[in-house]
Amino acid sequence: MFRSLAVRNYRLFFMGQLVSNTGTWMQRIAQDWLVLQLSGGSGMALGLTTGLQFLPMLLFGLLGGALVDRLSKRRILIASQAAMGVLALGLGVLATAGAAEVWHVYLFAFSLGLVTVVDNPARQTFAVELVGRRDLPNAIALNSASFQLGRVTGPTVAGLLIAAIGSGPVFLINAASFVPVLVGLWLMRPGELQITEPAPRSKGQIREGLRYVLGRKDVLILLVLTAFVQIFGTTSQTQIALMTNNVFTAGAAAFGVAAAALAVGALTGALLAARRERPRLRIVLFGAFGFAAGQILGGLAPGYLAFLVALVPMGIAFMTFTTALNTHLQLSVDPQVRGRVMSMYILVLLGMAPIGAPIVGFLADTFGPRVSLLTGGSITVLVTMVATILLCRVLGVRLKSLGRRRA
Repeated sequence: MFRSLAVRNYRLFFMGQLVSNTGTWMQRIAQDWLVLQLSGGSGMALGLTTGLQFLPMLLFGLLGGALVDRLSKRRILIASQAAMGVLALGLGVLATAGAAEVWHVYLFAFSLGLVTVVDNPARQTFAVELVGRRDLPNAIALNSASFQLGRVTGPTVAGLLIAAIGSGPVFLINAASFVPVLVGLWLMRPGELQITEPAPRSKGQIREGLRYVLGRKDVLILLVLTAFVQIFGTTSQTQIALMTNNVFTAGAAAFGVAAAALAVGALTGALLAARRERPRLRIVLFGAFGFAAGQILGGLAPGYLAFLVALVPMGIAFMTFTTALNTHLQLSVDPQVRGRVMSMYILVLLGMAPIGAPIVGFLADTFGPRVSLLTGGSITVLVTMVATILLCRVLGVRLKSLGRRRA
């Protein structure tokens, strides 16, 4: 399960990310709380902050992938992680001094989004240089486990710290959490990295990446499947809140427990994924189908406890889907366009939230949260079945043979 940690360079990277992921989740909570305080509880201000943080990826995501294909991923990460630390430090100083204003947070969120344009695809594709193709599935799964562990612990710690010392110091703590990442990147042995030959600099590299994906029908089908899963998956927290409050009439503590149940499932799914040597394509489809089935079971849950039980396998299935798909994409595409393909994958992962949130909200307000979950799960089941049939045709295999084609 932890075989990638035997690689010194990956061990340095993983330990730094373990600390930084917790800090990142702490900052997310602190940022939302700071915006609400500065804006007088404005939901519009909170939504605008989230939108500004995503906007750069929407506008420049493909350009970021092209840059990652051309440049040293380790150097990109040193620069991007340092920039994130400086941004957190700057906003932390302003908030601690009581000088922060809403527009400061807007500027910070947009600047952070600009950095993630190159940071996200660089981190995704750096894994194969750290451990090689053989252990890539394990490294991706361990990265996901680290992220989910931060998701479990970060908000809890942030809530306690905000109550005790305020939002400002939380940003400063997150700024300090980037130090282990930078130290780890600096201490790596470049000679032990399995560096992918960079793509030569030329015009039209973004169009080249788009043409590559359009020419790979199997990759295109998987990205479309991801879009549908994400439309109803990125809003899981919203659906959980609606079910807990509107259906089961439980309080904030119950919502926290439900969110933790989903996160525990996701962490378990990531650890289970780490045990697989190389996930087959059918694992991707099984994860998508399992996530949809979990939504349907959650929508049918007769009570709060049954709902909690449904959330754990739902989290496991979602993480199974994302980790297996990440591995499949990285191992099945041309290494010289890997950064651009992964930037498209990240764009789909992040870009569906603005689409999915209004849909889920409309269904919940009009027909109730149960119908929202049931509809999302049913649509995802249907799309997964269609994607499975199309993949069989594109790859020229029968349904029962699909699992034999390795990522």
